[in-house]
Amino acid sequence: MTEQIATNVHWHHGEISRADRYRVLGQKGATLWFTGFSGSGKSTVAVALEAELLKRGRPSYRLDGDNIRLGINKNLGFTAADRTENIRRIGEIAKLFTDAGVIALSSFISPYRADRDAVRALHAESGMDFIEIYVDCPLEEAEKRDPKGLYKKARAGQIKNFTGIDDPYEEPNAPELVLKTAEMTLDQEVDAVIALMVKRGLILDV
Repeated sequence: MTEQIATNVHWHHGEISRADRYRVLGQKGATLWFTGFSGSGKSTVAVALEAELLKRGRPSYRLDGDNIRLGINKNLGFTAADRTENIRRIGEIAKLFTDAGVIALSSFISPYRADRDAVRALHAESGMDFIEIYVDCPLEEAEKRDPKGLYKKARAGQIKNFTGIDDPYEEPNAPELVLKTAEMTLDQEVDAVIALMVKRGLILDV
């Protein structure tokens, strides 16, 4: 848990409730957390899902690992401590989107189970939906894809603390959904996520 440094700060409540925002948008906000190896297909499915939700008139916003590290988390590296802080910050951002009634599509390797569980707990404390989606792709397949050439660099020792090579990945114990991207088509993956969202009552159309 991150220590509260600032003093004399208090949460300021407004006049608009979360239920009010959800009613206006016609949906419940939620955080969909895609986790898995680099190259597993997290961003690919999130991009396709965002497009499908737009077609349905459902507001969503995609929070991508590299995009976040180019902005708000540009001061963080890939040590265990920095990874934890990276996930803590994005968890707080995703929670704000969820509170606003927007569906947050968060695509992060997020290799440590404790960090993902902390984000889940953060949402649970406020009664917000958090859906962990394990993008399950064998390391061998992810390394074969290697869309950014990162595995090759990690194998050559040019990148340190790389998940799956010299840093661990801890699989989710009980994710809400598992997408086996080496066996499923992209359309099947998107359909599976949409079906779960409908089942959870996040969106009402089918």
